Amino acid sequence: MEDPRPKDVARRLLAWFDERKRDLPWRRTRDPYRILVAEYLLQRTRVASGTPYYERFLARFPDVATLASASPDEVLKAWEGLGFYRRARNLHAAARTIASRHGGEVPRTAAGLATLPGVGPYTSGAVASIAFGERVPAVDGNAARVLARLFSIEDDVTRREGRERVFAAVRSLVPGERPGEFNQALMELGSTVCTPSSPSCDVCPLRTLCRARAEGLERSLPRAAPAKSATEARVAFALVESKGRVLLVRRPESGLLGGLWCFPGGEPSAGLAPLVRLQTGLRVRIGEPISNVDHAFSHRRWKGRVYRGVATGGTLMAEARWAEPADLQDAPLVPFVRRILESRATAPGPRRRA
Repeated sequence: MEDPRPKDVARRLLAWFDERKRDLPWRRTRDPYRILVAEYLLQRTRVASGTPYYERFLARFPDVATLASASPDEVLKAWEGLGFYRRARNLHAAARTIASRHGGEVPRTAAGLATLPGVGPYTSGAVASIAFGERVPAVDGNAARVLARLFSIEDDVTRREGRERVFAAVRSLVPGERPGEFNQALMELGSTVCTPSSPSCDVCPLRTLCRARAEGLERSLPRAAPAKSATEARVAFALVESKGRVLLVRRPESGLLGGLWCFPGGEPSAGLAPLVRLQTGLRVRIGEPISNVDHAFSHRRWKGRVYRGVATGGTLMAEARWAEPADLQDAPLVPFVRRILESRATAPGPRRRA
């Protein structure tokens, strides 16, 4: 079976998209800033989970200038609970770059967009094609799956050779008219019809053009290495209170939950008390456990406990703070920290203080 003709693919796919596309908030605008926010936010996030965050984020930061002038804590607070916090920091840095180097205007080309922090080939292609009509591809995981099946690409599409074959195929497909809608249609098809394990080939607009279906490979493509199981790490944290305040430390930006405020602790190699002193400058006495920790990341899982701690001396370092109850409302907190503090605040009966 020959490769499908680009005009046939575009015609069928766009007709299907016009009839079946989901009504999503970022599809109701051509504002490049709002589209840029959506593309950062939806990286590794499902549409259903990301939509409420998208709407709240834009209500808080309606334009580039507002986001650029915000503090890191304000941005992370709006992102709290969504995960992959590097995206929020990159989006904030991108807004500041747009404000300082581009006169507050989002770059209009894929090449210009690619200079922004955290913008790779997919995001630059998506924003340039959707917001500005540039004829460039935008290939996310859903689109890569459609293309691997359409052209019967048997290379691992998560590796360089497979990615290069996918991009070589899609470059010829993107039409000069409606390139943004075409890219969205390709992703939409992968998300709703050409799904990973049970593709609905009978309702696919490309079914008679698909080489994988003709060869009986639609359920085995695309090839990919087996997913790595999450590594489990034992963790311990200290809840230290004094005069109604709680001791918090900012997580390093380069690590897990980067930039968020957390109880001192983590993955201690020499005991929790020495780690707390290293992070905060305070000596603490560790008491009984008060809560469990079970927090999953993409390739790592934290399991352990939170212990009561009592400060016994030392000098507070700049990376740590005593947070008042009012501070906790606006501070971007690690999700399990907020859950523990809120459960303690609403628990009946008297509370013990350190």
